[in-house]
This record gives sequence, structure tokens and C-alpha cells, in this order.
Amino acid sequence: MTGVNRGLDGVAVAETRLSMMDGEAGELTIGGFPVEELADNATFEETLHLLFYDRLPDAEELSEFRADLAARREVSEEVLAVLQRAADEEKPGMDALRVGAAAANLGTEDGDPESDALRVVATFPTIVAAYWRYREGNDPIAPDPDLGHAANYLYMLTGERPDESAVRGLETYLNAVVDHGLNASTFTARVVVSTESDVVSAATAAVGTLKGPLHGGAPGPVLDMLKDVHESGDPEAYVREKLDAGERLMGFGHRIYRVRDPRASVLSSAAEQFYDGDDDFFETIDDFEDVVVDLLSEYKPDRELATNVEFYTAALLYGVGVPQELFPATFGVSRVGGWMAHALEQLENNRLIRPESEYVGETNRSWTPLAER
Repeated sequence: MTGVNRGLDGVAVAETRLSMMDGEAGELTIGGFPVEELADNATFEETLHLLFYDRLPDAEELSEFRADLAARREVSEEVLAVLQRAADEEKPGMDALRVGAAAANLGTEDGDPESDALRVVATFPTIVAAYWRYREGNDPIAPDPDLGHAANYLYMLTGERPDESAVRGLETYLNAVVDHGLNASTFTARVVVSTESDVVSAATAAVGTLKGPLHGGAPGPVLDMLKDVHESGDPEAYVREKLDAGERLMGFGHRIYRVRDPRASVLSSAAEQFYDGDDDFFETIDDFEDVVVDLLSEYKPDRELATNVEFYTAALLYGVGVPQELFPATFGVSRVGGWMAHALEQLENNRLIRPESEYVGETNRSWTPLAER
């Protein structure tokens, strides 16, 4: 070995057709499409079909694919029971998603990896929504096979059929964040299946990875921050106070992007419609972004800290009506599509992922009997 590459920066361990990022230019390509084009136009089912089969479906294929996913949404009574216990104990939504994902194949016959992958994707919204209904003291709502993936998720959360603008807003979000190269959770999923384990295990491990605040947990704190700024009425004073105290401003800076995250632009446009006439909250968000970017360049001139996807994720999901506590789990509802597509891609030409470590411990120690220590 020639040294340690901490965090595996710049190390390629897989070939993929699923997504590509250009951190310097601020570009993201998903399945060959610029994220701006895919997110704004596709249904989530079309995006999933693209990731799984490398092409957009025609009308008949889309109808069949949508029906196939809808038929896999139900979860067993045993899964509902553990979700109710998670809700009763007020466990976080990501904990509920983790235990639900692990049990996603209960009550089903063992299938091939593709069938299991589709079932995992289909059940994630059901798991999250059932948990939330229990948290609110309500019974879960059964999936509606006549509704699309995004619309059904909102319906299962509220019991009301969502309006078209909410569905389109949520689909834009789901499309924008469905895949993003070999991020931590996706890498985890590929490592698991590289051992020839199953895709349910891969999804469960990926949920555990996504739960970490350095990966999927920031949009909730971003929303808290935006509300605080809006209430204060003085974005610059708020930012200076945080930076003077050495605190991190959530929603800014990214491991890949050196310029504004392209997904932030997509989600900003999608979010704006939900704030027309709403006590200038969105205006506060826009102004706050400009202030933060300017002051970060003043306080940290040696770092390139631009707006990331989490900043406008908070604004959009809040506008759509997704409960703040479910922001990380809703990220999982989207990203599971990428995880499962990567898992299947890994299995196409599999090699066990087995990096090395550099030993820095002691050597040539001599054993000392217990009585002499």
C-alpha cells in the first residue's frame, strides 16, 4: 500500500450507468438526463423504470410497471405491529423505516433480486406512512392501487387524495434525489450485495447509513433554521451570530459540489409555488441563501461552500405537506430506488468489495501472564 485515502475521496470502485456528477460545473446526470430535465418532467415510476432498465418506458410499459409496483405495496401484519411499537415508543422515523425495511419480505415468497428490489421500493412509502399514522394516533391507510407512487404516499399519510401541485412537487423531489453516485448509503448497498447477500439486507443497511446526520438528516434542522431566521427578520445578524460562535450552517457545503448544487435549483423552482402570499416566507428563504453564501465567502475564504440540496429540500417538503419528522425517511422513499438499481447493477458483474486498511498499531509485543500485569 502507498498510503491511506481517508473517506475514499477520488477512488473509483465501480462502473455505473445510473448517475454522474461534475462538482466543478455543478451538473448532475441521472440515467443520461440532466437532473433539471428529468426531475421536472418524469413521474417517479418513469424514473425508476429508467434506472432499472436503462430506458424510459412507453405508455403500455409504464402502465404495467406502475401496476406491478402498486401490487407490491402491502406489508404484513407483523410489520405493522413492529411499526406500531416504534410509534408507541416514539422512535425516530428512520428507526421505523429500518425495522420495516428489514421485514419487507415477510409474508412473501422468496423471489429473484429484481422482484425483491421492486418490492422494497414499493413498500417504503407504506412503511413510513403507517408509522406516522400510528404516531398521530390513527390507523394506517391501505395503499390505493389507482394512485401513483408519489400520490399514494401523500394519501397514506393524510387519508386525503392530494392535489396535483403537491403530487408534482413531491415527484420533482423524489426524482431529483433518487440517485447520486456512490454516496455513503449507496456504497453500503453495493458492499452488502457484493457478498451475495440479498437486496432486502442491502436496503436495510443503506437505511442505517442514511440515518446519519452527515448524510440524510439535515433537512429538518434546515427548516428549523429557516423558521428562526424568518421570525428574527434579520438574516445577516443571524448568520454572523452562528459563524462567530463557530456553528455550522446546515444546507451549505457539499462533498462533491464546489458550486451551487444543481438539485437546489430544481427544488427551489418547485418549492416557490407553495408560498404565494404566505407571509413572505419564501422571500426570506431566498434572501437568507444570498446572505449565507456572501458571509461564508467572507468568513471562510479558503473554502467553497455553496447551497446544497438540503436547503431547498426543507422548503419543498414543508410546502408539499410532509411532516418535518419524516424528512429523512422521505429521502429514503426516493433514494431506495437508486439503492436497488445499484444493487442489481452490482450483481450483473459482481466482485466482492474488499478495500484494505493501513495498520498503525504496535508490533512485536510479548505476552505477559495475567498475574504479572
